[in-house]
Amino acid sequence: MSVNDALGDMLTRIRNAQMRRRPKVSTPASNLRGRVLDVLESEGFIRGYARIEQKGEHPEFEIELKYFNGQPAIKEIKRVSKPGRRVYSPVRDLPTVANGLGVSILSTPRGVMSDVRAREENVGGEILCNVF
Repeated sequence: MSVNDALGDMLTRIRNAQMRRRPKVSTPASNLRGRVLDVLESEGFIRGYARIEQKGEHPEFEIELKYFNGQPAIKEIKRVSKPGRRVYSPVRDLPTVANGLGVSILSTPRGVMSDVRAREENVGGEILCNVF
């Protein structure tokens, strides 16, 4: 099945798995998805992920979801920049998510990073998603 928005598909899979309290979810592997998962892991929203390659099939990421007292670590995960409407922001106009409790994930010329790191490196870019 062909998907137009690969990142949006991954975020939806995570959202749906957490609603059903699943410990793990799998999604097709890609470089962008891997970079976003790196940021989610470093910010503490997921336990981790592994790349699974089976003979004759496309590689997949198996994502270990994180829960605290039975509640998902990710309260909301929302796609900002979509294929039909790209959203870019310079570093000085980067919005804060949930008064600093959440994270924006950006695609910048220096790679995919959180909004906090983008401010440290003084670089803006495309706002991929917001997580809190």
